[in-house]
Amino acid sequence: MPRLALLSTSDKTGLIEFAQRLVSNFDFTLLSSGGTAATLQAAGLPVTKVSDYTGAPEILGGRVKTLHPRVHGGILARRDVGSDIADLAQQNILPIDLVVVNLYPFEQTIAAQSENLDPATALAEAVEQIDIGGPAMLRAAAKNFAHVTVLCSPQQYEGCLQEMAQHQGQTSQAFRQACALQVFARTAAYDQAITTYLQQQTAPEATAQPHPLAIAGQPHQVLRYGENPHQSAIWHQSGVTPTGWTAATQIQGKALSYNNLVDLEAARQIIAEFAGSDDPPTAAILKHNNPCGVAQGEDLVTAYEKALAADSVSAFGGIVALNRPLDAATAMALKKTFLECVVTPACNPEAVEILKAKANLRVLALPDLVTGPPLQLKAIAGGWLAQATDDTLTPPSHWQWVTTAEPTADQRAELLFAWKVVKHVKSNAITVSCDRTTLGVGAGQMNRVGSVKIALDQAGEKAQGAVLASDGFFPFDDSVRTAAAAGITAIVQPGGSLRDGDSIQAANELGIVMAFTGTRHFLH
Repeated sequence: MPRLALLSTSDKTGLIEFAQRLVSNFDFTLLSSGGTAATLQAAGLPVTKVSDYTGAPEILGGRVKTLHPRVHGGILARRDVGSDIADLAQQNILPIDLVVVNLYPFEQTIAAQSENLDPATALAEAVEQIDIGGPAMLRAAAKNFAHVTVLCSPQQYEGCLQEMAQHQGQTSQAFRQACALQVFARTAAYDQAITTYLQQQTAPEATAQPHPLAIAGQPHQVLRYGENPHQSAIWHQSGVTPTGWTAATQIQGKALSYNNLVDLEAARQIIAEFAGSDDPPTAAILKHNNPCGVAQGEDLVTAYEKALAADSVSAFGGIVALNRPLDAATAMALKKTFLECVVTPACNPEAVEILKAKANLRVLALPDLVTGPPLQLKAIAGGWLAQATDDTLTPPSHWQWVTTAEPTADQRAELLFAWKVVKHVKSNAITVSCDRTTLGVGAGQMNRVGSVKIALDQAGEKAQGAVLASDGFFPFDDSVRTAAAAGITAIVQPGGSLRDGDSIQAANELGIVMAFTGTRHFLH
């Protein structure tokens, strides 16, 4: 009885060599369909088309090829169950020992779709890339891993060949079970990509109930440990196409750690606020997810040096994010301080050479600093919390200017800068800034008064003429009075307190400009 290997692949990487070795080294008979069969035939390999084997032609433009009892019976039959073997004989079905399938490129298709593509066209294009037969064959083979080997990625081909070479053309139970696990992880991620896409394409009013949440991802890298050495950690990527940090280029430096990645994402979120075409060169320095210095300048090195001077003590061992390609002058400045990571849209060759002297410094190029996850997840006992990412920023044109004193154009710009930064500081959050540079940051305090004092103490005498931003409203007027005493001339806050009138009255009394944004930015 021939040993059947069923091959049906979208990604043809390594397929021909793998099939050649299956035939020549392990005496497999190849069964295939559609474009995979054509590829194997063009390479001179003997292959039986699925349609010839089943007696049923491909129909519906190729939508139905492998959905047939002779295919799924051969995959699902238990070799140690007499009735299964009898059914195969009665129906003239051969057992299939190896199933090699990778799925239609749904994730790649939606990732490549242009923003200018008509929505109806984009949806139709995506729907055609929803694989039906592929997942059915993969899941059937994975369910029957006691008897069938299943591969869902070209990266598995060499390992499978080595396994068969070690076991006289067979595979071990442990290997087959491990392959089955990869299949179920792959199909879960595939289904989640489809679910997420269709959620984005479906109007909220068209669904009466919340969508179910499924979390799936491809293992990208096993990390040395998590937040602490006794915690294990794995870096997963969403989907099969690298995006975000999995698509970044690490130009140099040690392997990224769990804490590096968490800090880098916080840095990306801040610098994304300043990634517009009209934004001047901007640098942000972070420590433990909080900005310790953010500044803008006429060039990148000036911006970085201003950000560093804002809190050079906290910057030691920090993360730097830049909104411009890293140049030689900025690289020279970066060399002077111990830093963990630098992320930039790109890195000039001269800068690469300069930073080689700091071999342990992790330097990453992430061209797309703006695109982040649409959802934020937090695990709790018994489940997860999911919320939309806080990507709202109310512009000054929509703020309510609530005091008698009116802002100058420079104050408006400075308040917007401070507001963009405070959005990314842990609550209770306060930022003090002047000349588009943070002078003081109060983060994560149990009361807002404490955060105000920390930020003003850090700013010191530089607070004279500066502005202050608060991520939440002031419940009393004490923070307004403390800010005025330190020399603050303008304040931006969400408003919404029952005692907003007290804060407005204090600001009017002290000649301070104050704006209410109507939007808070708590970050816990």
